[in-house]
Amino acid sequence: MSKRKSLFFVVILLILTNLITFSLTNLIAIRIDDKVIVPDKQYNQLVDAYEENYKVLGVKEYIDSSYLREVDEVDLMNGQLKGMVQALEDPYSVYLTEDEFKSFTEDTAGVYGGIGVIVTPGEDNFITVISPIEGTPGERAGLKTGDKITKVNGVEYYADTMDEAVSIMKGEPNTKVTLTIMRSDKNDINHTVDIGITREIIRIVTVKSDVLENDIGYLRITSFDEITYEDFMKELDSLEKSNVKGLILDLRNNPGGLLNICADIADELLGKGDIVYTETRDGEREYLKSDSGMIDIPMVVLVNEGSASASEIVAGAIKDHNRGELIGTTTFGKGVVQRIRDLGDGTGLKLTISEYFTPNGTNIHGIGITPDIVIELNEDAQGIGPDYLDQDNQLQKAIEVIKLNIL
Repeated sequence: MSKRKSLFFVVILLILTNLITFSLTNLIAIRIDDKVIVPDKQYNQLVDAYEENYKVLGVKEYIDSSYLREVDEVDLMNGQLKGMVQALEDPYSVYLTEDEFKSFTEDTAGVYGGIGVIVTPGEDNFITVISPIEGTPGERAGLKTGDKITKVNGVEYYADTMDEAVSIMKGEPNTKVTLTIMRSDKNDINHTVDIGITREIIRIVTVKSDVLENDIGYLRITSFDEITYEDFMKELDSLEKSNVKGLILDLRNNPGGLLNICADIADELLGKGDIVYTETRDGEREYLKSDSGMIDIPMVVLVNEGSASASEIVAGAIKDHNRGELIGTTTFGKGVVQRIRDLGDGTGLKLTISEYFTPNGTNIHGIGITPDIVIELNEDAQGIGPDYLDQDNQLQKAIEVIKLNIL
């Protein structure tokens, strides 16, 4: 059979499939004088489906018959699906190949091989560093919030190819990857620098706690992964057994994570009420709520420009409930929610399905949350947290505020 005839029969099959699908799902065709009448809207849908499928198959047939080199069918299909999602012009929606989907699930599990940096597709089409993960090669190499990753191993990547870049940054421990970083100086002049980083096994410890002066509890969450709630409860229980009189919740450089995990943690910190609600394009809302049980001691929350997504949900709920003051700098500003769909063959789809609002109805996307007390971190600070207390003026301010609330 010729390719032309083969194409013809494929198109006919697609048309029949569409006809059956429309008939079974909509059941709106009517019979008049023994003739089936298809309403104009449904007819137009059938015509559009025919034209779209014919065009796709026509391009595919031309590539197969005439392209200069051999074509990998899997790559061609992946490219088609990636292009479809990229056409949404939403940096947070992406089709994930088998390798990319595996990498994504490893991230949320909290253990993988790589450099330990959280990135996001920037509005300027650059891959943007939200924050390096504490104690990882990325942090030790000096990566900073706001850095733009322009190349990986000498190859240019942009926001729409971020997942490909991430898959290359990951890899076997003790192997090296080179990032080209663009960052702005104090005069907003961009400079680029190549940074070589040796990959390691990244075992993310997402929750740490300490007891500071005056029986003040300190609890830092670096991301919201599958194991974070369990670790959070262990550390919170330890602080309560130490009879702390106040709590500092540190969400600085926390890039976010799983919505259900951050809601579970917020539930332990808030009284009865809304934590967050999401809204779809059709106006459908879903509310996540907290019960009346909570740790009832004075609290402040530390945030900065590296606090994004799930960490902004927690911070926004605490602020709207007047549960504690926010201290630091304006947060990142990611107020949309993605759903992950396993496509059944090892690939996946990450799609923006709703936007979220703080309990008072505020959407912070592209804006962020402004703290109650705005204070920039000392420029010469080598790190944050209790180990750098003499340099961490934001933590010093949090201790000062908690002391006043305890008294």
